[in-house]
Amino acid sequence: MHEALVLIELGAIVLTLGLLGKLAGRIGLSPIPLYLLAGLAFGEGGLLPLGASQEFISTGSEIGVILLLLLLGLEYSAAELLTNLRQQATSGVVNLVLNSAPGVAVGLIMGWPAAAVVAMGGITYVSSSGITAKLLSDLGRLGNRETPVVLSLLVIEDLSMAVYLPLLTALLAGVSFWGGALSIGIALVAVTAALVIALRYGRVLGKLVFSDNSEVLLLIVFGLALLVGGLALQAQVSEAVGAFLVGIALSGRVAESAEEVLTPLKDFFAAVFFVFFGLRIHAEDIPGVLLPALALAVVTALTKIISTGWAAKRAGVARPGQIRAGTVAVSRGEFNIVIAGLATSAALDAPTLGALSATYVLIMAVFGPLIARAGDPLGRWVATKWPVKPRSAATPRTASPPRPATKRPPVAEPSGSRPELVADDSSAVAESDSA
Repeated sequence: MHEALVLIELGAIVLTLGLLGKLAGRIGLSPIPLYLLAGLAFGEGGLLPLGASQEFISTGSEIGVILLLLLLGLEYSAAELLTNLRQQATSGVVNLVLNSAPGVAVGLIMGWPAAAVVAMGGITYVSSSGITAKLLSDLGRLGNRETPVVLSLLVIEDLSMAVYLPLLTALLAGVSFWGGALSIGIALVAVTAALVIALRYGRVLGKLVFSDNSEVLLLIVFGLALLVGGLALQAQVSEAVGAFLVGIALSGRVAESAEEVLTPLKDFFAAVFFVFFGLRIHAEDIPGVLLPALALAVVTALTKIISTGWAAKRAGVARPGQIRAGTVAVSRGEFNIVIAGLATSAALDAPTLGALSATYVLIMAVFGPLIARAGDPLGRWVATKWPVKPRSAATPRTASPPRPATKRPPVAEPSGSRPELVADDSSAVAESDSA
């Protein structure tokens, strides 16, 4: 009888998730907020509380975290990570400070313990890589000049989680200062080892793991991620970091094939993870945190637009591109829920943390894509309102004085100005004004 009830509950949940995913596709939104709402409906205080399938959903949510981070790691190569770190390090620091500060401020105002404050800072810091990447594709911006800047910041955010998650895990476990330092040290060594393996021995590892049989490849990569994730969790580093490092270490053909066979599995267990997070939130707690969540959403939307737009400006992107870059990175989603899930599973003296973070992510996941779509008209309006004044081609350059006549090469210069330089300048100005 119990087994039948488990199957009935699981069937109802999976069917509901499928219908919600279909609805999300129809209205052009990420399914994440709808999955969270389903968890609220099935949880305590919801419309249809569940009991028999809680254990399966709990285990499935752990697998969902591992698969989310594994697939995220498979998208990046070690060379790309190192290049992004070198080129966007300063912008990454500004992005970290501006976007984590509002969450830290909320935690301090609430009087939460240090672990909860650090968790809230991470929740407001990280953008949703999945939602942002999908938006760039859906809006046709993959070839835009600002897109590499956005993707570079996403890479830095994801890589920073390899250090942040062990720190948060140590704080949640209540370990000593030296214990926390040991966890971070292990994480740094693991990240370095994964990058070295990927750079020097990536081909060898790929040959060992790769198989033309999709079933065998799925079992090898999935089993490796579970094994490394479990070992990382045993070392109090976080299973998410372990899975992310496995994804980084695999590159080339094996990464592409593994991503193809694992994506459906990831989609299923990720949906289960979002539902499980919603199950642990009491629906009656949300009205009490709605106003703080809205205020936090407005502030962090602005800080994300400012930090990402500034990074695009440093890369030489024109004002419309800066606006597009900032607005497309506003959404929060999977990583934010991972952090909130770790915090809410611990016995912290922060009773509203789960409800506040869930409400915040709901707001950002729903309104983030709408804000991204407003980036194009907003960018055009800014370019019209505050146009960049073109530099006159006839104006002589006063910064460098003319060379003495005796040092000129004895070759006759063609009459008139240099048309190729004038054309380059004018096209650059045109691109800057119309981008």
